[in-house]
Amino acid sequence: MSTPLSKEQRSAIMASIRSKDTGPEMTLRRALWARGFRYRVNVRSLPGTPDIVLPKYRSVIFVNGCFWHAHEGCSKYSRPKTNTEFWSGKIKNNRRRDAEVSAHLQGLGWSVITVWECETEKGRLEKTLDTVADKLRENRFLYLSEKSRRREQRERDRQLSKEKRLREEALKASLAPSLHISSRARALSRNEEDSI
Repeated sequence: MSTPLSKEQRSAIMASIRSKDTGPEMTLRRALWARGFRYRVNVRSLPGTPDIVLPKYRSVIFVNGCFWHAHEGCSKYSRPKTNTEFWSGKIKNNRRRDAEVSAHLQGLGWSVITVWECETEKGRLEKTLDTVADKLRENRFLYLSEKSRRREQRERDRQLSKEKRLREEALKASLAPSLHISSRARALSRNEEDSI
């Protein structure tokens, strides 16, 4: 049976838990780098400060701790037996925030990949890397396709705008002679108005 910790001891232990550059995150980063993927880390300008950002693939990766984000069915996650109200609230808030951040990033056009801590362990890392690499390549293809589609749409819009402007100019040019009032007619018109 473990000895109960004082509030100060527990606080010191909790403070020592890292929020970035964790072991699982470093393992995944090294493995991605070895496979030729280049990335940025902890980009603050993006919602949720993603652990790994791959702009070329328009993708972000979050490396989630199994306990902190409640990885259901994982041996690293079990519901705490003490102070359950606090822990369930904390974990629930983490999951809610994860969902909000993912939705926000997707709304900005980023693809979100979640890798669980247990998926970076020695026996599972290669399979995880294969899955992540496939997803990144798929995201790159989709990103380039969408970028090309938007470029073509802008070009079509530009062409339609140009054609509309040319039609309007042609219409003005064709109507101009019939709308042209001679200076003599204008002078006569003014004289008639003055005499009234």
